[in-house]
Amino acid sequence: MTTPLIDPFQRAVNYLRVSVTDRCDFRCVYCMSENMTFLPKKELLTLEELDRMCSTFIRLGVRKLRITGGEPLVRRDIMTFFDSMGRHLDSGALDELTLTTNGSQLARFADRLYAAGMRRVNISMDTINEAKFTEITRWGRLPQVMQGIDAAQKAGLRVKINAVALKGFNEDELIPITRWCAERDMDLTWIEVMPMGEMGEENRLDQYWPLKDLRARLAEHYTLTELAENSGGPARYVRLEETGQKIGFITPLTHNFCESCNRVRLTCTGQLFMCLGQEDMADLRAPLRDNAEGTGQLEAAIRAAIALKPKGHDFDYSRQKVDGQMSRHMSHTGG
Repeated sequence: MTTPLIDPFQRAVNYLRVSVTDRCDFRCVYCMSENMTFLPKKELLTLEELDRMCSTFIRLGVRKLRITGGEPLVRRDIMTFFDSMGRHLDSGALDELTLTTNGSQLARFADRLYAAGMRRVNISMDTINEAKFTEITRWGRLPQVMQGIDAAQKAGLRVKINAVALKGFNEDELIPITRWCAERDMDLTWIEVMPMGEMGEENRLDQYWPLKDLRARLAEHYTLTELAENSGGPARYVRLEETGQKIGFITPLTHNFCESCNRVRLTCTGQLFMCLGQEDMADLRAPLRDNAEGTGQLEAAIRAAIALKPKGHDFDYSRQKVDGQMSRHMSHTGG
């Protein structure tokens, strides 16, 4: 039996998030600059290399695989990769294959994603106001995403909405978004804005809305019951008794979620980040490409990287400056 991946703090690493592209058809203001310079194609892992990489991680004990970007569904021929990963679901080696998307391409791909074995998708969506949606995404169009949500639910995919809490932008939509998700039987998770990459004119201290404030405001309208469940990610959950829906809170800044971290992130270039909030990474592209026929070097490189996984991240807004800011954009690491 293959020895599982255990980090220095005795946490089993069984969740891999994989960015398959740094490109996106949106330019969300907290994620990308408007005039992004994207990576040359030769630096990206091919779909075949992504298959080898993910399959190696699965052989080493990864049970949950989340595909991210950029926007994963804008990558050419990406369905061949999803179809290929389906074999690990069929064999029982993989428990879950999921996707984080902006929803723009779901109308095209929802049925095929379900056929590949996917059962859940997370849709990043910070407002249900059409004008504000265009403002926050720069290039996005809300009706297109709404059509994607319709298609996903019709295909049988469970939809969860991920909303970044942005002070002065979507504060007034807390209750409308909650009600909208309840009406459509969708779970909702709020995320504190994270200091990832240079955004030019965007000031994150002005954007930052601590979720303890959001939660207190929610409690003025609903009865909140703490839930003990863990989805394998960093969210903490409550149930709204009046609607029965589940609301998640991801709070890297006001409540460090590192103690139970079971995940690592692979970029589209084959860099493995053992922590979202640290710059340390391991290059897995070289051992993958240098040993095209076998996986021994790659497995050794993965184990060496997991041995360096830190206890926690460095995000901090408490001193009124963006301490621990990561120089890379979220779209490069994988959202």
